[in-house]
Amino acid sequence: MLALAPRPNSVAGAQPLAVPARWVALGCDDRAVWGRCVSTGAEPYECMVDHVTVGMRCSCPSRLHPCKHALALLLLWARGQVARGDVPRFAAGWVAGRTDREAPVQPAAAPAADPSSAGATPAPSPAAPEHDPTRSRDDRVARMTAGLAELDRWLDDRMRTGLADPALAAYRTWDELAARLTDAQVGGLANRVRRLAGAVGASPQWHERVLAEMGLLHLLANGGRRLGELPTRLADSVAAVVGWQVRQADIMAGVPTTDHWTVMGRSDVREDRIEVRRVWLRGRDTGEWAMVLSFAAYQQSLDASFTVGTDLHADVFRYPGAVALRVLVGPRHAPPEPCLDVTAVGVRQACDQIGAALTLEPWLDRFPVCLSAAPARSAGRWVLTDADGSLPLVDGAPGLGALLSCSEGRALPVTVEWTPAGLVPLTVHLPDRAVDIGPVAESSFVGSSRARSS
Repeated sequence: MLALAPRPNSVAGAQPLAVPARWVALGCDDRAVWGRCVSTGAEPYECMVDHVTVGMRCSCPSRLHPCKHALALLLLWARGQVARGDVPRFAAGWVAGRTDREAPVQPAAAPAADPSSAGATPAPSPAAPEHDPTRSRDDRVARMTAGLAELDRWLDDRMRTGLADPALAAYRTWDELAARLTDAQVGGLANRVRRLAGAVGASPQWHERVLAEMGLLHLLANGGRRLGELPTRLADSVAAVVGWQVRQADIMAGVPTTDHWTVMGRSDVREDRIEVRRVWLRGRDTGEWAMVLSFAAYQQSLDASFTVGTDLHADVFRYPGAVALRVLVGPRHAPPEPCLDVTAVGVRQACDQIGAALTLEPWLDRFPVCLSAAPARSAGRWVLTDADGSLPLVDGAPGLGALLSCSEGRALPVTVEWTPAGLVPLTVHLPDRAVDIGPVAESSFVGSSRARSS
């Protein structure tokens, strides 16, 4: 069953569905296992699996084969949680067709040679074999593995020549590698390589940043080739960073987390010609963070349905991973309401939260925290500080002026994004309103910002 999974994270996605409570009309016999999976759709998904000759059918919209419903059904059957029974009507035709397909066919006697048939139309040739999704998956895994091996060799060459190699200053050196990684369907690492090219010579300390990022690329290249050996959630995280894509339909078929989600902050950046918006949510009851991503190309608009400082009662569906910040928002159970009561932590607790996340995903480049601290200057940099210590802001942080104006030098709750270069302030939480000071795509972190109150 594990070998049938179309992606490294497919089995993890099927685990929440592999409980009898999610199924009706569940049963099996010596040939097949069947059931109706109660999911987010209006009607249950009808799923059948032939566990003898290995075939499956599901009414869900997923283009993965097998889908997570079929894998969950196999998990239940393998654990002995499916009772034997008669084939129900919705599965009877499919199971009978699978059985008839294996019925032995008696070969017809060879016809006698007939001279008059010399000009007859020849018998049709056998139909071409159907597309094999397993083979397609194996081909992609082989391409990705080869691409990751090439990346590791390239990193070895860079270490031998050293960071003083003039070739590193040429964008073509990085772009050619990124293009080869894209061809190998390792697009996630290709993007990291292109971003790293812009760091060469960008500051006096660029060697440290480039060397650290190369170390992470080496870590991911090795992890991507050993996905089968990693714990499930870690394998999901590595697969996502490397470039495996997960369909939204598969995410929405999972088990949601229902909570009152406070919109804590917003951050926009421009990556090449695409604008990316991150909206940070935090569950009032669970205390868990969640990130909603939206993208906009030329003349398109980002998702503006989330207002900073409001509370949203909704279901969220998490993407798989060790930290698993990214979510899709499902049904909303009530209109948004203002929320001014937020919980903030000190510098020490913030460092603990960030450190715990980096322990799970060392390549993480952003993590949210709501920090109660005051802005101040230290060693030539702006920091957020309290009695336990301080954390530096990113140089040229947008929204710094608004943060200073709102705080007046006092400690107050501020939602920030941690990045390796420092904190990026997103929201100032005042007693009567939340002030959105997060970066916008056109600012490019040069100090311009906009503030919106809600």
